[in-house]
Order: sequence, then C-alpha cells, then structure tokens
Amino acid sequence: MRFLRLALVFVLGTWGVMAVAQTPSAPVPPALYAAKKVFISNAGGDSGLFPHPFSGSPSRAYDAFYAGVKQLGRFDLVSDPTEADLVLEIQLTAPNGPTNANKQKGASDPLPMMRLVVWDRKTHFVLWALTESIDPANLQKTHDRNFDDAVAALVAELKNITSARNP
Repeated sequence: MRFLRLALVFVLGTWGVMAVAQTPSAPVPPALYAAKKVFISNAGGDSGLFPHPFSGSPSRAYDAFYAGVKQLGRFDLVSDPTEADLVLEIQLTAPNGPTNANKQKGASDPLPMMRLVVWDRKTHFVLWALTESIDPANLQKTHDRNFDDAVAALVAELKNITSARNP
C-alpha cells in the first residue's frame, strides 16, 4: 500500500512538472519592446530608510535606476513624459511589519523593496510591474551593496522584458 502511494505521488508530481514545462509563455505587450523613449518617474523613497540602513538620500533609488537605464543604451531618456513611449515609475518602500512579531510562529521582518511600474504613456495603462526585495544585512556596506544589487536586478529585468521578441 505504501509503495502504491509513493508511485501515485511520483506520477502526479511528474505530470505536474510536465504540465508546467509545456505551458507556453504569456505574451508580452508589444509596446514594451517597441518603445524608444522613456521617462523615469520618481515615485519616492521612504525617508525612514536613510541614512540607516542605507546611505544617501530618499532619491538614491531614482538616481541609481536612472543611471542603470542610461547605461543600458536601449532607450532615449526624455525629461518630459509627454515625449515618452513608456513611463518607468520607480519607488522604494519600507513596508510596515507586525508589532512584536513572534518569529517562533513564522513571522518575519518585512524587507524594504523597490517597485518598478511600467506605464504606457499614451493609454495610461500599467503594462508591467516588477518588485525587488532588498536583502537584510548587518554592516552598512553590505546594506548598500544589497541596495545596489536590487537596482541592478530591476534594470536587468527591464532589459529582459523590453528586448525584441519573436511574435
């Protein structure tokens, strides 16, 4: 009986993996890879994160993301949103966590995160949204490195979703 249960679990698990592997990718909005000009919008950063745990100011996420997108060389960065094909809205948040969280019961500290929302400038619809958590650290330089890594991950994912794809 035990062997039969194990065999059933294996077959169902294998079938589930095969179903996931055969699922085609959902379409990416064509406006993402057709865009030439972007406006980067600073949706702000929670001031409680500066100067500790991160060095700099609340505009650090905006400044770093702007530099990363510029370095991609993929887009023309414009200073007026009406000239853009896409608006990239970057925001740094520090979610509120539970008061007196009991970690023995599975509670965890909320992590600061960066959120990138990609808007179609013409229609004002959200085309894509990405969130990157910033890993915790004990040292200031590690906090700052983790911050930079989160920005780099958002820039890399933006590059990925805006690269030309075959229809």
